[in-house]
Amino acid sequence: MNITGLGALIKRNTKLYFKDKGMFFTSLITPLILLVLYGTFLSNVYEDTFRSALNAAGTSVSDKLIGGCVGGELVSSLLAVSCITVAFCSNLLMVQDKITGARHDITITPVKSSAIALSYYLSTLFTTLIICLIASGVCLGYLAYVGWYLTAGDAVALMGDVFLLTLFGTALSSCVNFPLSTNGQASAVGTIVSAGYGFICGAYMPISQFSDGLQKVISCLPGTYGTSLLRNHALRGVFEEMEDQGFPSAVVEAIKDSVDCNIYFFGDRVELGTMYIIVIAAILISIALYVAMNVLKTKKR
Repeated sequence: MNITGLGALIKRNTKLYFKDKGMFFTSLITPLILLVLYGTFLSNVYEDTFRSALNAAGTSVSDKLIGGCVGGELVSSLLAVSCITVAFCSNLLMVQDKITGARHDITITPVKSSAIALSYYLSTLFTTLIICLIASGVCLGYLAYVGWYLTAGDAVALMGDVFLLTLFGTALSSCVNFPLSTNGQASAVGTIVSAGYGFICGAYMPISQFSDGLQKVISCLPGTYGTSLLRNHALRGVFEEMEDQGFPSAVVEAIKDSVDCNIYFFGDRVELGTMYIIVIAAILISIALYVAMNVLKTKKR
């Protein structure tokens, strides 16, 4: 593979993304809008749920601890959705190049098809990471405001989760966007992903709120475990503080179940290490599928 050609393509794709102010600011503003909407509407719902559960258990809790718990859930939900939806938005350049004919012009250059495919993936990964890391910084600031219980290790683990989910979102968007060739198709896919992904990954509503049958279906999706990883690292300090204040273990575990920190696969609890394996496996499978799609298209051509 021509490294020089690959580097030039990555640079070209990244520049085009940032040059398109509409696409860039839409990607950047979307997580911030979600944070405002979550903080305005969902925070009250989550807070009432936590207070009701704790009052039923006969346990009192400070406003700061409630804020940390609600904030951790909101932040993990936002990042879980943003890592995927922003990747789909960033990866629209692949479709735009087909529409404008730029992809055809690139294919007649000496650069190999594999380098072209890899350039789209890496440039999408790079631009998505920029947006998601900015969103992560804003989310950490929000947690500092409502209730900070993160350690340095928790913050690092949270960033690691964002990186993994960005890898997954980039690979998934590459597979989905690869066969698209019109603006209508791209808009339809973007709308479906934006509207539906948050529900099927447990970000908008904890999967513990769904029926047993739907919970089993959702437990088969890798995005669910990515959301749970973010939940665990965003809320670990909160649960530790609850235990230090003498909360009964049964109450803490019930809260973990209610916010999807504990995920069950057909009745068996999934450990954190297994969640990482599932997400990494999903990334590798998606990348392999993207490679296979490019190879098949090259052979067909």
